[in-house]
Amino acid sequence: MTTPPPNRFPAIRTAFFVCLACWLLPTTRCAAQQDQRRLVTLDVQHATMDTVLMFLEKQAGYRLYYDTAELDTSRIDLKVDQKPFFEVLTDIFRGTELGYSADRYGNVFITRGASIETELPAGYFHTGPPDKAAVAGVAGADSLHDYLEEVGAKPVSTLENKLFVIGEKTTGPLHGIANVAGYARDAHTGEPIAGASIYVENPRIGVASDQYGYYSLNLPRGRYILNIQSIGMRDTRRLIMVYGDGKLNIDLQTQVLTLKKVIVSAEKASNVKRTEMGVQKLDIKTIKQVPVVFGEADILRVITTLPGVKTVGEASTGLNVRGGSADQNLVLFNDATIYNTAHFFGMFSVFNPEVVKDVELYKSSIPARYGGRLSSVLDISSREGNKKEFTASAGIGLLTSRLNIEGPIVKDKTTFILGGRTTYANWLLQDLPSQYSNSRASFSDLNLQVTHEFNKKNTLYLTGYLSQDHFNLNNDTTYGYGNRNISLKWKHIYNNRLYSTIATGYDRYQYDISSTNNLVNAFKLGFDINQLYFRANFNYFLSSSHTLEFGASTLHYRLHPGNYTPVGEKSLVVPDTLQTEQAEESALYLSDRYTITSDLSLEAGIRYSLYNYLGPSSVNNYAPGLPITTDNLVGTTQYPSGKNIQQYGGPEYRISARYTLTDNFSLKAGYNTQRQYIHMLSNTTAEAPTDIWKLSDTHIRPQTGDQYSIGAFRNFKNNTIETSLEVYYRNINDYLDYRSGAQLVMNHHIETDVLETKGKAYGVELLVKKLTGKLNGWFSFTWSRTLLHANDSTQGFIVNNGNWYPADYDKPYDVTVVSNYRFTHRFSVSLNATYSTGRPITLPIGVYSYAGSLRALYSDRNAYRIPDYFRTDLSMNIDGNHKVHQKTHNSWTIGVYNVTGRHNPYSVYYISENGFVNGYKLSIFGSAIPFVNYNIRFN
Repeated sequence: MTTPPPNRFPAIRTAFFVCLACWLLPTTRCAAQQDQRRLVTLDVQHATMDTVLMFLEKQAGYRLYYDTAELDTSRIDLKVDQKPFFEVLTDIFRGTELGYSADRYGNVFITRGASIETELPAGYFHTGPPDKAAVAGVAGADSLHDYLEEVGAKPVSTLENKLFVIGEKTTGPLHGIANVAGYARDAHTGEPIAGASIYVENPRIGVASDQYGYYSLNLPRGRYILNIQSIGMRDTRRLIMVYGDGKLNIDLQTQVLTLKKVIVSAEKASNVKRTEMGVQKLDIKTIKQVPVVFGEADILRVITTLPGVKTVGEASTGLNVRGGSADQNLVLFNDATIYNTAHFFGMFSVFNPEVVKDVELYKSSIPARYGGRLSSVLDISSREGNKKEFTASAGIGLLTSRLNIEGPIVKDKTTFILGGRTTYANWLLQDLPSQYSNSRASFSDLNLQVTHEFNKKNTLYLTGYLSQDHFNLNNDTTYGYGNRNISLKWKHIYNNRLYSTIATGYDRYQYDISSTNNLVNAFKLGFDINQLYFRANFNYFLSSSHTLEFGASTLHYRLHPGNYTPVGEKSLVVPDTLQTEQAEESALYLSDRYTITSDLSLEAGIRYSLYNYLGPSSVNNYAPGLPITTDNLVGTTQYPSGKNIQQYGGPEYRISARYTLTDNFSLKAGYNTQRQYIHMLSNTTAEAPTDIWKLSDTHIRPQTGDQYSIGAFRNFKNNTIETSLEVYYRNINDYLDYRSGAQLVMNHHIETDVLETKGKAYGVELLVKKLTGKLNGWFSFTWSRTLLHANDSTQGFIVNNGNWYPADYDKPYDVTVVSNYRFTHRFSVSLNATYSTGRPITLPIGVYSYAGSLRALYSDRNAYRIPDYFRTDLSMNIDGNHKVHQKTHNSWTIGVYNVTGRHNPYSVYYISENGFVNGYKLSIFGSAIPFVNYNIRFN
């Protein structure tokens, strides 16, 4: 055997690679340094981040790795000339949660909310004695994960990359339809998110979550990307494999928008896609941006900035919607009916903005589940409270303060939210002119909601609301009024396709007027309305094309229309009490939302309401065929308790349709009929605490009406600008107007002083809305008319010779601009400007002598108008820093209401002075009013 020669190749190879390394290393180091100085030139306008990154990748020669779904949704305007690549990348990502990591091989990894280590940590391959720095290196297969956890780093993985299996997994072919259902919730607080859009692209199927955050989606079995979007929340997605029916709850993160232009995807164009028209939805964040008197965020004041919604003046929160009177609006707060929505002479609404989640106003296409009012439905929902941790917030203003506390009683199971407000306004009243310097006013309100989730199928909601107002205007007469509401609601999920909400509750509104200064005439006048209700609503997701809603409701009214009693032993006031009124209003309803094609959808419903006026009661009888006047009163009929005295009822139809011409343009049409069995009797044009409510009876018929509407809805600039143009026409029957000199308080035969009129209302509404970007807000324009006529000779009184005349709240032109400009995340300026035609009034046009005295001769009813109204408000919003782990977050709101100090007249009145009749204008706010509010939130 011969010995092989010594192998010199290993030594040669080693020497070769050492020399090569000595030559290459400096070159690599220089190349790396050169890479850091790679310069790029770019000039783009309104480009997506994905497009910008592709341009940069081509120029710089790096390989960029990222998930397009993780990129920020901003549009970018960028112009750079020979600037280092990584400096440009840093500038683009500034103000976002995006970051990047680069390795030695020219790869750049872009991530959101996490970082990637491109090299193993020092000591990972440590082979010496174990120490703290090297534990990870000898810990086995999971040592890298353990090490990253030890040093506080998080693995880069998201729920968006995880595959969720829905239903029981099978190996056979997938056929048929399955249902995916669950809740959309805020990941930070655990509260439900209403109106979130959940959809798949192919086939194009989607739904929106309801007010409880619940959704139910029918899909062909298979694999999908489920997209989830909601205004104010970060877009997300879920990869799902659908084998059968199953649950999928989705947590959404709050979106912190950059100040760049933001893309809003087509699916967020709900104003174009939904079938309903005449629907406006506002969240509390938008409401808080609008400047209002005294700086207190006010839901109803913001609602009046929308097209088709008006109010008779500054001292009223009563709404006039599409030609309707203030009593023709159903105002619901967590299913409870609110009869008086005003605090402090109408300067504030009764809704605490800190507990409100969102507001929906239905002007037409009113869902079949609502009934009992002729004009609109204003549905206000409160928040459920933070399910994760205890938080609190407080606010201090010139006239009011508020405190709110919320948190879990049992974490993720039982939550509560408690909010209260009060006022200290007497200092302001003391600064009024001497004739009002002794005035006093106060109000308070309290909200409580407790939510308990027994299990995934059963949730219980307990809501309570209490409000109280007291005031007097430099005299001994004191006014007090308040709302008391309590409701209990149970939500039960039978299966993915069917769930119900069953609610019961008690509502009460009461007021009293008292005077004790003169002991001989001391009195107290009281009124109250009470109602018990039960409602059962069911939602059934029949298929991807049909969604059914059906249910029943019953409502029992009990009114005490007037109780006039003496106060004190020396009072000579004669007691007087109007008889109690009782009635029941019940209804059944069914509606179907039918998606005929992807472009055409229809929603049709029918509601049948039945009303019974009940005893005990004494009913006035009048001579048949003659006008209902006191002269024709022939007697009374007594009815025992529970006796059905009078019955009304009939069907109410609700139909709306939508046809989509393009992804951002649709046409809609709607028709609905309404019945209203309760009436408000008022001798003022505004909603007042002394208003009396009257039930329909044998002499006063229910109000009825129908509305036709058509509209065009178009979005621009990638759905960042929403526009709509709607036209409507309404018929109104049996609306109550009053005879001249009518007495409304303590009237035992009120039917002799009211007139049943016919009315018509028509108009055009334009809305342009932009809710994203530095500059946001909306512009609304309304041209409308509301006309009445009373020409029934059998009523014994004809107004204006039977001709049409304007209603008290008829204001043809109404224009509003609401804008907010955000300079930074912490500072913004808001502007609100509004103009409207003056409302109609009846004026004295001459004098005449009668029985030896001069008397005023009045014009036809509502033949003149008070001067037009114009006002501009300005406010600054200053936020504290946005540090996540800070214990408190504060903000300031500083501004001026009625910046120009315009003397807008609320009314015109006349006084006989020294033999002359002199006219005066009354202005509620005749000067600029500065305000300041401080808000603080505790985490």
